[in-house]
Amino acid sequence: MLRLIAKWLLSGVLVLVLGIASGYWLINEYMDTPLPGNSAPQVILVPKGSSLSKLAQQLAQQGLLKCPEMFIAYSRLTHQTNIRVGEYQLNPGDTPRMFLERLIAGQVIFYQVTFPEGLNIREWLSLLKAETKLLQRLDGVSSQDLIQQLSLDVGHVEGWFFPDTYSYSTGDSDRDILLRAHLRMQKVLEEEWQHRQADLPFHSSYEALILASIVEKETGVESERDQIAGVFVRRLKRGMRLQTDPTVIYGLGDQYRGNITRRHLKQSTPYNTYLIKGLPPTPIAMPGRDAIHAALNPADGDALYFVAKGDGSHYFSATLDEHLKAVQRYQLQRRSNYRSSPDK
Repeated sequence: MLRLIAKWLLSGVLVLVLGIASGYWLINEYMDTPLPGNSAPQVILVPKGSSLSKLAQQLAQQGLLKCPEMFIAYSRLTHQTNIRVGEYQLNPGDTPRMFLERLIAGQVIFYQVTFPEGLNIREWLSLLKAETKLLQRLDGVSSQDLIQQLSLDVGHVEGWFFPDTYSYSTGDSDRDILLRAHLRMQKVLEEEWQHRQADLPFHSSYEALILASIVEKETGVESERDQIAGVFVRRLKRGMRLQTDPTVIYGLGDQYRGNITRRHLKQSTPYNTYLIKGLPPTPIAMPGRDAIHAALNPADGDALYFVAKGDGSHYFSATLDEHLKAVQRYQLQRRSNYRSSPDK
């Protein structure tokens, strides 16, 4: 009798083992079978709050996943259930296993937004607004209100975001991008500040950031950045006015229509460096690392003036007389309204 019972138990165990093995083989076979209805790349959205079970049912309803129960069973058996919010690409020939691996690894579709050097905060917000895949949390927010919205420890937002290309995925917001750019600018500015030249006319790294923004706006040829910075640093040391058009333009705001006039140069604003002494109160744009480095490591020399030559480069002068001759040669004869240089 005992021998018969043992035989039955052994038979039962064998049946169970064979059943489990068969089931596991079937599940693995299913996981390696190409998904149906997938003749072209498709984008699958995993929204916030979604689970792998909900996603499997959603794909089944769309005809992209047969036997969602097997998909869910395999993910649970292999402890692969945590998925990341975002968009995923489903390619022709993909199997359930391949798609699950993508979900678990968080291989979401990334998008990019690029902020060139020299743009101001209004231009940044405009670029962010054009990114349709970004959640728009800051639409209509003024630059001053941005400080509160982003919880920034600054008095003015201009200049405090690092120009670069930033990647993001669905579910990210314009706020997320700006916070990343702000942290990056803080890091870059601190790194460059630690390697600055001695005897610079700055009381803080923020003052260097202000000058860097001016250098960025004045630079047309990259190799001239440190020379332009040298001119401004020497003028600051001598107590001379910076007299740079980009600050005037920034101070004009919406009044500027693309042509700077003598009347503009006489108009009183906190940014009119033809009238005020020293630096303007804030940066006028977002400078890149090279401009920050140039402001903190200006080129040696005796030039106190420069004038645009019309090809993006500048002519540098040590004396006012030489500068006026350069203005006559490069500006007046071309009937250009853009000064691009201090004149006295």
